[in-house]
Amino acid sequence: MRIGELAAQAGMSRDTIRFYEKVGLVTGRRLANGYRDFPPEAVPWLHYVRTAQTLGFSLAEIARHGEELREAPDSAEALSALFEQKIQVIDARMAELATLRAELATRVDTGCPLRAMGRPS
Repeated sequence: MRIGELAAQAGMSRDTIRFYEKVGLVTGRRLANGYRDFPPEAVPWLHYVRTAQTLGFSLAEIARHGEELREAPDSAEALSALFEQKIQVIDARMAELATLRAELATRVDTGCPLRAMGRPS
């Protein structure tokens, strides 16, 4: 299918598909007339990409795991494992942010909030 049809079926712009093609997330072949031709399985793949982005996965993560998911004997199990890993990353980041927030809170109304804490002025 050509890029316009793919864009309509996937619910995204042609520019988005061109970008995804540029970064290697979707592949189309060039016809003799120069048009891009995408396989029908590109539609569910692009839906997956959009959903994965909504769930916090970066395009780099999606690209990195895309091939292994397509080849996994049980894609649901493979996705669940990826989700578990992402939850661990989010939990670690939340802990880092909580520590950062606490540090910022101790510096509020201290006169010079950028001065190293615990050192004489």
